[in-house]
Amino acid sequence: MRVLFLLLSYPHPNESSTIYSDLIDEFVKQGHNVTVVAAAGNNQASVLLQEGNVEVLRVKTQKIFNVHPILKGIATVRIPYQYKHAIKKFLGNRSFDLVITPTPPITFVDVVAWLKKRTPIQSYLILRDIFPQNARDLGMMKNPFLFNHFRRKEKKLYRCSDYIGCMSQGNIDYVLKHNPEISPDKLSLLPNWQKLYPLQKGNGSVKKKYGLEGKYIAIFGGNIGEPQKIENIVTLANAYRNNSNIVFLVVGKGTRKKFLEQIAATQKLDNLIIKEHLPRSDYQELVCNADVGLISLNEKFTIPNIPSKTLSYFNARVPILAAIDAHTDYGKILDTTGTGLWSVSGDIAMYMKNFDRLYNDPELRRKMGENGYQLLTSELTPKHSYQLIIERISHKNLVVAEP
Repeated sequence: MRVLFLLLSYPHPNESSTIYSDLIDEFVKQGHNVTVVAAAGNNQASVLLQEGNVEVLRVKTQKIFNVHPILKGIATVRIPYQYKHAIKKFLGNRSFDLVITPTPPITFVDVVAWLKKRTPIQSYLILRDIFPQNARDLGMMKNPFLFNHFRRKEKKLYRCSDYIGCMSQGNIDYVLKHNPEISPDKLSLLPNWQKLYPLQKGNGSVKKKYGLEGKYIAIFGGNIGEPQKIENIVTLANAYRNNSNIVFLVVGKGTRKKFLEQIAATQKLDNLIIKEHLPRSDYQELVCNADVGLISLNEKFTIPNIPSKTLSYFNARVPILAAIDAHTDYGKILDTTGTGLWSVSGDIAMYMKNFDRLYNDPELRRKMGENGYQLLTSELTPKHSYQLIIERISHKNLVVAEP
């Protein structure tokens, strides 16, 4: 097939891969012709390039990442106009068989609808953020007019999509409950995926490099923002501050990183180590040498989130300790697969009980870590996700959704 991917970002050939570039590589490997449309970044001019086996149209946009929410919102609203202009200019009247796009942003729907009006094309939505409800949950979208505007966009996105891949059954149930006009036939499971990386235990030199020799490492890697409720990890670090054997290692950046640094300094939490960036090989080796992987979600969420960083812990055979909201089915997934322990954010007693249970039971940690690795290799690689998408498209010839 001729497949068009609409993405916010796409790594350059010399950069680390992402879950979407890994999926694209699988499409190419399976013999499809793939074109990617993504933001150029750094205010660069739009350009069409051949990058390896993938044709990439990089579009000039405003800065999208690491900017004030208002500026990000403006940039997100303008994206469909910029993408349509670039597609017309560089791809002309070229037709495609399938367009695949993830959320965020939901404003990609305007590009998808426009493509559907031009030529017959099937559309597959990879639903990863349920917006604008997630923003409302966190108090980031209080204006009812703005919320209703994006809610209409969301409904249009579902209506315009021929297929919708959801992270969990909880996501499917949520979308159908709040959008009863959607045909259940559109929705199917498409769990998060990750390419396998070699287990990098090494000789322990990376632990020595970062002063972690002989330490029990509880690691958190990824975005540090409102959705992650970083206070959960601060609570643990404070509770175990007198145990010199335990360290909490946070690697990442985001809107709450400065707050985390300030509170660590104010409370003199020497066991809370914060790193914004590490060489990829060092980070992967540290994850493989960690004792537990931390997942944290804001208890204000009313939508079911499934954190993608879970798969990095699975890959490293690391058990998971999660503090999550009451509406996600993530805890059910951990229970069913035997890959970690969880509590609801704010339940400090259960949070610490689970931490102690993992800390005091090396065999449980080993077993849960192995369960995660086996789950990843058997069900959650890019090849598995590719197969789910293709099987879904081939399974039923749906009438093309209205643009």
